[in-house]
Amino acid sequence: MKQNIPKKSNSSRNKKVEALAAVTPVADDAHLTTNQGLMINDDTNTLKGGERGPSLLEDFHLREKITHFDHERIPERVVHARGAAAHGFFQCYEGNSKLTKAGFLNDPSRKTPVFVRFSTVAGSRGSADLARDVRGFAVKFYTDEGIFDLVGNNIPVFFIQDAIKFPDFVHAVKPEPHNEIPQAASAHDTFYDFISLAPESLHMLMWVMSDRAIPRSYRMIEGFGIHTFRLIDAAGKSRFVKFHWKPLLGVHSVAWDEAVKISGADPDFHRRDLWDTIDDGGVAEWEFGVQVVEEKDEHKFDFDLLDPTKLIPEEMVPVQRIGKMTLNRNPDNFFAETEQVAFHPGHLVPGIDFTNDPLLQGRLFSYTDTQLTRLGGPNFAQIPINRPTCPMHNNQRDGHMQQMINPGDASYHPNTVGGGCPMQAKENMGGFVSYAENLNGGKVRGKSEKFFDHFSQATLFFQSQSAAEQQHMVDALTFELGFVKRDAIVNRMLFLLAQIDGGLADKIATGLGVVVPKSIDGRINMDVGADAGKETETKPVKKPAPPSPALSMANTIKDTIKSRKIAFLAGDGVDEASVTAMKEALTSQGAKVAIIAPHGGFIKGSDGSDIAVDLSLLNVASVLFDAVYVPGGAQSVAAVQANAKSIHFVNEMYKHCKSIAATGEGVQLISASSINTASDGKGKNTTVDPALIIDDKGDVTKVSAKFIEAIAKHRNWDREKIAQSTIPA
Repeated sequence: MKQNIPKKSNSSRNKKVEALAAVTPVADDAHLTTNQGLMINDDTNTLKGGERGPSLLEDFHLREKITHFDHERIPERVVHARGAAAHGFFQCYEGNSKLTKAGFLNDPSRKTPVFVRFSTVAGSRGSADLARDVRGFAVKFYTDEGIFDLVGNNIPVFFIQDAIKFPDFVHAVKPEPHNEIPQAASAHDTFYDFISLAPESLHMLMWVMSDRAIPRSYRMIEGFGIHTFRLIDAAGKSRFVKFHWKPLLGVHSVAWDEAVKISGADPDFHRRDLWDTIDDGGVAEWEFGVQVVEEKDEHKFDFDLLDPTKLIPEEMVPVQRIGKMTLNRNPDNFFAETEQVAFHPGHLVPGIDFTNDPLLQGRLFSYTDTQLTRLGGPNFAQIPINRPTCPMHNNQRDGHMQQMINPGDASYHPNTVGGGCPMQAKENMGGFVSYAENLNGGKVRGKSEKFFDHFSQATLFFQSQSAAEQQHMVDALTFELGFVKRDAIVNRMLFLLAQIDGGLADKIATGLGVVVPKSIDGRINMDVGADAGKETETKPVKKPAPPSPALSMANTIKDTIKSRKIAFLAGDGVDEASVTAMKEALTSQGAKVAIIAPHGGFIKGSDGSDIAVDLSLLNVASVLFDAVYVPGGAQSVAAVQANAKSIHFVNEMYKHCKSIAATGEGVQLISASSINTASDGKGKNTTVDPALIIDDKGDVTKVSAKFIEAIAKHRNWDREKIAQSTIPA
């Protein structure tokens, strides 16, 4: 497919940029050398004892070359293995000294470099981008005060409350160990066995079964810091904070059927989308937001701020947008940057601090331990992509892959041999001082009472979704549980889902051909300790809070078609004026247009002009586009309609609830695709479908305005019931 052919860079790779890592250009007269700089005379033949003799051990070039090749693959990440990344910068809108003393949040003139890595979670590096999964959203800020890593996801809560359960959760969601199946999917027994025995996971499960788990693009996902952190101002006052990223393009998803087909048409869909956008000179942008809670209000909520399976509804605490992040440069080398970047939630700067969130506390150990194994030793922070941009001095020496040459006799503190350097920095000089939180209590293995409510926010999330989103969640859970082979696990899941919403559980049970159990075996709960027993037997389910509109994607921003991909189906004899007018209307709003024809090369316009073809119907898939337009021209429409793939193309567009427009004779192709195009005889479509805009009189001006409005809204999910019953699969 043409989409899979790497494009020659015409922007970021050829620009002069201020790189965070040293990039050595290859001169026009450069010679091949060893790693030590020795120029190579022959890179084709091994040194042998005679032309047909054995290879000699003394061939140092052979040994170096093969050894490096043998070790070019490092252990992949246990989770978040498949990723994509980009460089950019962050800039705050104004000073925020009333909240924090962090320098990068207080100087609007400062552009803080960032490196952002997006990822799926469960799959291996070779899995597809469109798996139903959480998306990692990790941001490395190269601030003047040191590295700040905000390591989050596109979902604001997590599956577990305590890091001690993290190995169990990951083992459960990964492919089953006896056959390594299924890849990058949670639709199997071990995952739902764990979920059904750990009801704290139910809130996160609702998010993962929602449309948020199959995003349209990395550029169209929200990001969340998940944990509650602290902001510290210059006076030492602490406030609790939740971090948010709000995409300026809005939050959009794809349909599940579409995701399955994209995985076959282009398994690199998300990675390619991010790369191509930036490579074409575009950007990806998010606003940085904070939810701030004063210390005195810590306990005013029905949930515990330290519980990572809970969120603060935005209706309770609005998100203050305090800055913007722009990604505008692709990595120069995937391995050196995207693969070797090492994030750590413990990388903080003065003005930001931890809380006692038990999941966060465990991550502070886990991330360092992981990097030691994955990146070969304690010096992974010296890899260029991980280095701070501010001065760095310490007494750490030696170790595997030490890259710094440290002069001087002193490698300890305190010392006089080195003049006392490097010395400790006082707080007023920018030294980091941990917040002096008051602690009390004995050593226990437990959690606060509010941690035991695992249903209220799961119910809140489900009941806050639009009708279409709720149906998608029903479909997702029915699909997933349909792969679970053990009846006992299905029964436990249905019982727990009924505690979230009875209607949800009933619909899933109907789809599975079973009934929702009235109770589950209490002995199973006892097997996993007191928690499960409390949740399902002794603790009454709390009445959920009123629905939160902010939790529904239906209520997110839908005011732009920037970077959307629009397909034009055309052939020889196409109404060239319509093509030009529609293309100008769409591209003026930032959309990308591709001419798709029965053949490659060029097609002839009705005025005799040559129109370049971007893609052929022979090797294109509708799922790679956001909308379709069929211009007029009797000869053109006849040629396109003669290719059966065009009918399938339009059918899928309709089935996936995307915007469709047609003018003049183009309306005939829509009608031929089993789509109702009832007209009042004056060129106006009388069907009630705002995403189907047709005009057989060929008024492109009127159609383009409505088409742009429909594309901006992303989908007309109301079409699903019609499409499922009338459009061929």
